[in-house]
This record gives sequence, structure tokens and C-alpha cells, in this order.
Amino acid sequence: MMRTLLNTLAQRGTEKPEKVSKKKKITVTGKGADLSKTNQMNGWAKRKSITQKILLALIDIAKEKGAFDRVEQYWNAYYCLSRAYSSEGRLFGKYCKNKFCTVCLCIRKAEILNKYLPILKNWNDAYFVTLTIKAIPYERLSLLVCKLVEGFEKISDKYRKRNQRGRGNSLMGIRSLECNFNPIMKTYNPHFHIIVPTKEIAIILINEWVKLWKDTNGTKWTTRAAQNMRKVQNIERDLIECVKYGTKIFTEPDINKKSKQSNNPTIYVSAFDNIIAAMKGHRLFDRFGFNLPKNSNANAVNFQSLNDYDEWVFDSAHSNWINADTEEALSEYKLPIELNLLLSNNLNLSLQ
Repeated sequence: MMRTLLNTLAQRGTEKPEKVSKKKKITVTGKGADLSKTNQMNGWAKRKSITQKILLALIDIAKEKGAFDRVEQYWNAYYCLSRAYSSEGRLFGKYCKNKFCTVCLCIRKAEILNKYLPILKNWNDAYFVTLTIKAIPYERLSLLVCKLVEGFEKISDKYRKRNQRGRGNSLMGIRSLECNFNPIMKTYNPHFHIIVPTKEIAIILINEWVKLWKDTNGTKWTTRAAQNMRKVQNIERDLIECVKYGTKIFTEPDINKKSKQSNNPTIYVSAFDNIIAAMKGHRLFDRFGFNLPKNSNANAVNFQSLNDYDEWVFDSAHSNWINADTEEALSEYKLPIELNLLLSNNLNLSLQ
């Protein structure tokens, strides 16, 4: 992987410092990321840059709402992988594992793909299902997210118990919990994306979901037409679609606009904070009706000591990790002017 020396060092007319021969021994965990994967390093630099800028806005919003527990979580994510160490072509660091950290979500997505794709490839008649309810205001978001999760578990438990009594098959599949924000109506749409192995299970889920959310006290929570199912044509593509975190922080000002591009996309920071708060304590991705093959090393943590290593510190001004000794950049990523302007000028901080 080719790295470049920052201009600041060259402008001072100084020579590249010699590598420190003796450093304090450090202990790292995990196998480390492969530094030769240029696209991955560039992608991490991009995600880290975006996350840091948005997190600063989220911190201000959470403070204004008095949500100091989230303030602490946001700072934790802000410093995720801010300092890293490389040795023998591998990069090591500490990860926050928060649901709103795009670097950690990227790693999590790769882990899920490795675990589940071999299983899902055997589902020859798989279907992609979307279960949803009517859009709701923020005041009801946390309650309705809880009701969504409880409702899905109720349906799954119903068929599991039937199967145990010998009265039919249990349901199985994977699901992700997501939520969109409508900036025009100021409403939220929590929903599930699900992949199941058969059309029969897809139909059962939709029928049971509509029955579960039947009209109560004159409120029409959902309809059959609002649900969706389609046959999976590319299992890897749909698995990726299912596992990615569904919060849409980049929202078109005109949600009915059919063009995928907009001259003025907006990041609704307060709405993003509301969704994060509502999702707290809930699994964004889960399986139901089946278990993964046992892996004896699943919970093992690898520790190793490093004597000879390079230290890297993330510099938001350069959108990159910079070598503490040489001022060399870790990746080749350069933050595009358009993205920088978006992150600087198009953050909507009004309370939603």
C-alpha cells in the first residue's frame, strides 16, 4: 500500500525522522486489519471522517436534550480507532462497537456476512420481506419500536410452540430493525427487513403481522398493501441490504422526488439522535428459528505484544491516520470538497 508524506513536513525542509529503535511494549487484541487492502483503508478513513463530524453535532443535540448518557456514548464513538498501531502489515486498535459508529458497523457487516452467507446460500427459495406500520411522531417512537420487537417475537414464539406440539413448522430467518425519518411530515417509520427460506414463511409472517396490528381504538396501524415480499434473486446482495443499519441520515428535502441525486441533501441530526435513543436495548440484526454452527473459537480473544510497531493518530483535518514519527498518511483517502461542504453546511440541528 503506497502512502504519502504530508506536505507540512516537506515545507519545513526537515528530513524524515528516523524510526525510533526502541518503543514501549504494547498489547493489542485481535488479528488486526490487512493494511494491503487499500479500498478497506480508504473506506475506513471516509467513514471515520463522516462519523466524527456528525458525532460533534449529535453531542450538542444530546446536551440540549439533557441526554448525558448519549453524550458519553457519542464521545466514546468519536474516539473509536483514533489511535492505531501497525506491525507486520496488520493494523490494530480499539473499537467502540456502537450502533452509530460507521467504522464498527462496517466491521460488523463483514462478520455477519461471513457467518450467515454460507447458510443462506442453501435457501434456494428465499424471500425478502418488509414488515411495517404507519408513520408516527417522535413522542411515540420508543414505545412503538418496543411494540414492533415484541410483536415479531410473539409471532415467532407462536409458531415455535406449535412446532413443539407437532402442529406445524416453526418460522426461521434473519431480520434487521430499521427506521426512516420523513422531514416533510416530521414522522418516523420503524420497520423490519427479513429474509426467510421459503415463500410459505413469507406469507405467514405478513398475514400474522397484519392480524397483530389490526385496528385498535379506531387507529389503523397498518394494511396488507403496506407490507412487501419478493423472491430473492441475489442472496449476497439482499443479505447486505438486510444487515446494514437502516437509519437514513442523508435525507432528500423532497421525499417524493424520484431522482436519486439532490442538489441539497440534508443530514437531520436531531432525528438521527431520536432514532438512536429509540433503538437502545434492541438488536438491530438477529436470527430466529435456527442456530449457527458451533465455533469453539467464537468467544476467544487473541492477545499479542508488539515491540516493533508504527503508531497512527487520526487527524480530522486530513481525514486520515497520520504516522506519529514520520507524518506519513495511512490511507490514500482525500475527503471530497462536496462531502466536506455537506458535512459542514447541511446539518439540520433543529429538534425534530
